[in-house]
Amino acid sequence: MYKPSLIALTLAGFVALFLLMPLVAVIPVSFTPTRFLSMPSGELSLRHYQILIDDPAWLGAALLSLRIAVASAVIATSLALAFSLGIWMFQPRFANVLMGVVLIPMVAPPVVSALTIYFFLTSLSQLSAAIGYDTPTGVAIAHSVMIAPFAVVLLTVALSQVDRRIDLAARGFGATLGQRVFRVILPNIRFGLLTAFFLTFVLSWEEIGVTLFITSVNALTLPRMMWMGLRDNIDPAIAAVSVVLISLVVLVILARTAISARFSSARQSR
Repeated sequence: MYKPSLIALTLAGFVALFLLMPLVAVIPVSFTPTRFLSMPSGELSLRHYQILIDDPAWLGAALLSLRIAVASAVIATSLALAFSLGIWMFQPRFANVLMGVVLIPMVAPPVVSALTIYFFLTSLSQLSAAIGYDTPTGVAIAHSVMIAPFAVVLLTVALSQVDRRIDLAARGFGATLGQRVFRVILPNIRFGLLTAFFLTFVLSWEEIGVTLFITSVNALTLPRMMWMGLRDNIDPAIAAVSVVLISLVVLVILARTAISARFSSARQSR
């Protein structure tokens, strides 16, 4: 097994430190006793964390972001799975063209995507006020459009590592399409499926560019609340929110790493 050299590990450590320094710098700022963003000078305070608990607006925005992120991740992952399976199983003649069309939201300028989705949601508002502009459902739809291409990439890569002969064998033994998908293919890409869901969840949770265009006062997600705080009064509570989010992301990544290591060890022991 290849082991990286000491020089490679040192360089990787410096790169990681350089990338993490902006995240680490926000931690002491969250403990400042002042009412504006600044480094604490001797005295530390938890007043801004207390604001997060006492102010229902922050909790409401966090819960709304959580619901939207889960819904968007489920929708995006399901659509990406259906598309990727269709490409992998049936191999249509224009597969590359279809893949290029699906990946357009990844390469299109964010402003163009935001304007397009804005006009789309305002049109939906004329049909139903519950699924259009400035609604949680509308935001979930918009996020699903933006994050689905990332899930398509991950699932396409996962499917490319599956041996087609097991699908052909199942088909030869008379398995139906549903049995082939749910009993043969999905068990072999379950880790890729979980990774796609996790990535789309994170992308929806932190999305702000499109959200600014399609929300006003009713669907205030956590990133939008943070943006409003920076734009209006530079509230130090934003630093406290950032620390909480960083901690949650670190815990989720550690949990995912532990699960992945457990799967790998279980697979090697067989």
